[in-house]
Amino acid sequence: MIDCSRKEVAPYALISLLSLFSSAAAPAAQQPSDLPKIIRGIDSSVKNRIDGLAGYTVTEHYVVFRGHESKQAAEMVVRTTYRKETGKSYTIVSQDGSSFWRNEVLGRLLDNEKLMSEPGKVETALINSSNYEMTLDNNNVQSIDGHECLVLDITPLRSSQYLFKGTLWVDAHDYAIMQLRGTAGKSAFFLASAANVSRSYSKISNLPMATHAEAVSDSALLGRTTVKIDYSNYQIDLVRSH
Repeated sequence: MIDCSRKEVAPYALISLLSLFSSAAAPAAQQPSDLPKIIRGIDSSVKNRIDGLAGYTVTEHYVVFRGHESKQAAEMVVRTTYRKETGKSYTIVSQDGSSFWRNEVLGRLLDNEKLMSEPGKVETALINSSNYEMTLDNNNVQSIDGHECLVLDITPLRSSQYLFKGTLWVDAHDYAIMQLRGTAGKSAFFLASAANVSRSYSKISNLPMATHAEAVSDSALLGRTTVKIDYSNYQIDLVRSH
């Protein structure tokens, strides 16, 4: 095991997911004519992560807000274990707030994540050219936390609550995913609209791992619901070379 403990990232504002990004001029090597090379690089990076990751454990801190961010409805801390051969499992460390929001929102979210992490299913949610059409954004080079990133517009090739139409930021040097913002292909909850989703990643053991995520959806009955997730205390288990 490789202990990759790190501080939780600070929460984002409720809706604003900007201010992380600043523009930079695109060098000639990263113009749209290189799009096939970029897509191959993204596919290779995603495959290397799947192939190289034997498993991990991580602490996940979930918070549900209703309406304004000050109205916290539920909170849950779980310890997640992922194994390549079986997928994800969860142990609830602590929980607080409304049982409805813990069970119907967070509980269902955990069930969905467990289902989609199973072998044979995880491939249908990967951010690669098998699941997405990718094109370079007009402002196609930006900086995230000091990393030069290529910016792509992504469109899912089929309707799925696990695929997103939006924007993808990848490291310009190794094509590792650094940031995602988009709208889910369809709603994961029968009462809510399709969620607007953001995810942030950092390289841990040289693999891109989620550090923060948000999903915002609206319902005629329940109003606006925001789920925030912070990931910390990763322990990574890499596939051993033979």
